[in-house]
Amino acid sequence: MSAKHRARLLVTAAVAAGVVATGVGVASAGDEHRGCHDPAALARNRANVVAFYTTAFNAKMPAKAVRKYVGATYIQHNPFAADGPQAFIDFVTAFAAANPGLNVDIKRVVAECDLVVTHSHVTTSPTDRGSAAADFFRLDENGKILEHWDVVQPVPETSANDNGMF
Repeated sequence: MSAKHRARLLVTAAVAAGVVATGVGVASAGDEHRGCHDPAALARNRANVVAFYTTAFNAKMPAKAVRKYVGATYIQHNPFAADGPQAFIDFVTAFAAANPGLNVDIKRVVAECDLVVTHSHVTTSPTDRGSAAADFFRLDENGKILEHWDVVQPVPETSANDNGMF
């Protein structure tokens, strides 16, 4: 490891330590983060997000997923999808119809406070290299999904490293 790389790691560690020591960005910093350390709520939120996505995309039942897991509003940050529960249903229905082999293979799930993040391998057919997707969901106090962001990157044919995307 180069001296420059070690120095960057030390700075990153020092900044992270300062953030934890001062409480900046720490989940227990205020009232707006109630339930952040409730293991049952975090487990429920993780389970709800996984069930929402697998029901909507893999089982091809987006209306059922919305009925069961979406809250009073559904704010969408994906530029190709409109806001609202019905817009989600319409988007998934059209996408699944265009890609009958669609599959979302969730590799990782992380929950913190009212946010859940999934890291998934999305494929549209058995031969598709697919895309790596990171989906961020904000949930309400009852574990219902209210908001969604995503970042999607195609899985390349070749890579500069041997680590893979998953």
